[in-house]
Amino acid sequence: MFDDEEEEYNDGNVHEDLKRFDAFLSGREMGFLDSDRWEALIDHLIIAGHYQKALLASEEALTQFSYNELFKLRRAQAFSGVGKLKEAVKLLTELERMGMVSFELLLTKASVFSQLKDSNNAIKYFRAALNEAEIEDRDEIYLDLAVEYENVGKWRAALDVLKEAIKKNPHNEGAIYEIAFCYDQLGEYEKSIECYSDFIDENPYSFTAWYNLGNAYLKIEDYEQAIWAYDYCIIINDDFGPVYFNLGNAYLTLEKYTKAIESFETSIRLDGDDPMAYCYVGESYEQLEQYDLAKHYYQRSLELEPLLPEGWLGLGIVEDLEGRTKEGLVLLQKAAELAPDNSGIIHVLAGAYEKLEQFELATDYYQIALGLDPTDSECLMNFVNLIGETSSLAEAKSFLDAFEETNPNNDYIPLLKINLWWKLGEKKGALELFKQCLERDRDDALVLFEINPVLKNVAEFVLLAD
Repeated sequence: MFDDEEEEYNDGNVHEDLKRFDAFLSGREMGFLDSDRWEALIDHLIIAGHYQKALLASEEALTQFSYNELFKLRRAQAFSGVGKLKEAVKLLTELERMGMVSFELLLTKASVFSQLKDSNNAIKYFRAALNEAEIEDRDEIYLDLAVEYENVGKWRAALDVLKEAIKKNPHNEGAIYEIAFCYDQLGEYEKSIECYSDFIDENPYSFTAWYNLGNAYLKIEDYEQAIWAYDYCIIINDDFGPVYFNLGNAYLTLEKYTKAIESFETSIRLDGDDPMAYCYVGESYEQLEQYDLAKHYYQRSLELEPLLPEGWLGLGIVEDLEGRTKEGLVLLQKAAELAPDNSGIIHVLAGAYEKLEQFELATDYYQIALGLDPTDSECLMNFVNLIGETSSLAEAKSFLDAFEETNPNNDYIPLLKINLWWKLGEKKGALELFKQCLERDRDDALVLFEINPVLKNVAEFVLLAD
């Protein structure tokens, strides 16, 4: 932001003038300094982060050189440094009105508006600063401008700006990350992956790039590729704690529970106690049917964060798995109270009431869960089965038809319909719908045999599947 390099401020009389100024602050006379020495002194104080002293120095300098616009600009920068942002804007606006429209003033004003969370004005002044900037300064300004566009949700505009930054400096790592972030926000994860991959081709030892590539794969649920990227991150920097946490999540999803435990424990060792990490370790032990260890880690998570819904959920599930569903229900209700909008927790609660044959409450909670997340296929299947078992298959079919009207994009519905139609004797319709599902997506269609394993032995279905 300054015209000279910091090293120049340390030459000449700056150290002598610093002592002189400190003496002045203690009550001695300052005396006269020429403007160049005042400028060097104030610049040194701002660069060193001594903003309050810079304010006092600029005030004294202006008593000797009241016409000096640069001292007023430095004063505005010092105001910004101490958090007096409105004072900074006022002074910068006065300088603009006086005709001082320099690159440094425009960039300072843009930065102050950014601090004020006034992104629209920040965008205006960053763009104005770009017009005055030297070519070598532009890629960083493009980056600041892009962040302001991101703050107001203008992801495409941010991408356009970031691409300009990359043109000016292909090695601008910050711009690469922001491009990938914008693609993430737009849900264009494949482009985010491409972006990080291109960057890694040029910078193969950037552990943060490998980490972010892993995160992008995680978002498209390509867990094997995520693990591959995280492993490279660890090879480059094995002390980077966050990668182990996400690696643990990938292993947990792939049901590689021992590896998940190892990853989460490494994350805890590097970054300290984390209630969610303990919770995930508990879940891993739960899946390994080591229930005492599972409870230990769930309890550890709640010691750190007593209002953590996942901790209460885990304890409730373990109680249920050990045959104490009533005791577990109390814990599940606690989890639901802490996270009333968490459809997964409400789903588990519905299942517990169903297990206790409290079918009205089970029905209520299944409906709440599906209202929160109509895409939860397992919850939908469980509820349809409950209706079929406690009422009738015909009523289950009616419910599913009505549900499909408001949720037509749920790909699981046709498979549930096939199963119900077959059970109701509507075999021709069931087989025709299964054929359509196979043509649309064979792998998804074969999930039917997980919904009802009996159909694996039905010749008509087997022939179509083959």
